[in-house]
Amino acid sequence: MAYRNGSHTLFHHRYHLVWTPKYRYKVLFGEVRIRVRDIIRQVCSEMGVNIVSGALSRDHVHLFVEIPPHISVSKFMQNAKGRSSRRIQQEFEHIRKRYWGQRFWARGYFSTTSGNITDDVITAYLERHTAPHGQASASRPDPTGIRR
Repeated sequence: MAYRNGSHTLFHHRYHLVWTPKYRYKVLFGEVRIRVRDIIRQVCSEMGVNIVSGALSRDHVHLFVEIPPHISVSKFMQNAKGRSSRRIQQEFEHIRKRYWGQRFWARGYFSTTSGNITDDVITAYLERHTAPHGQASASRPDPTGIRR
């Protein structure tokens, strides 16, 4: 696990994102598929988003990305879906005819986080962290490095 850093941050925010074309039409193949992939890569590089892994099926897109903390997931999705929708419809006439309402992607998306720390680990840490000073285990150092 490698942490990334900004000027005042250290982070490891990874998200699994999935979205589909409108009506779940199977249109992501051939040149459309390649162009969608290129546009998404371009948006990611411009926003500072690191693509860990990705897959384009015929009717949906999977991305596993690392997004910096100053960019919200919804802002990233707005840019990725918006730019790719506009460009795909400009460049491919058969797509423009099929999606005549100027909406290439379905409205929503799926998002989940990924990490090495589970909810149980965080809960145990918080319980130990909030324990009175004398009850904390002397053998375990405080992971924050703060002396009380």
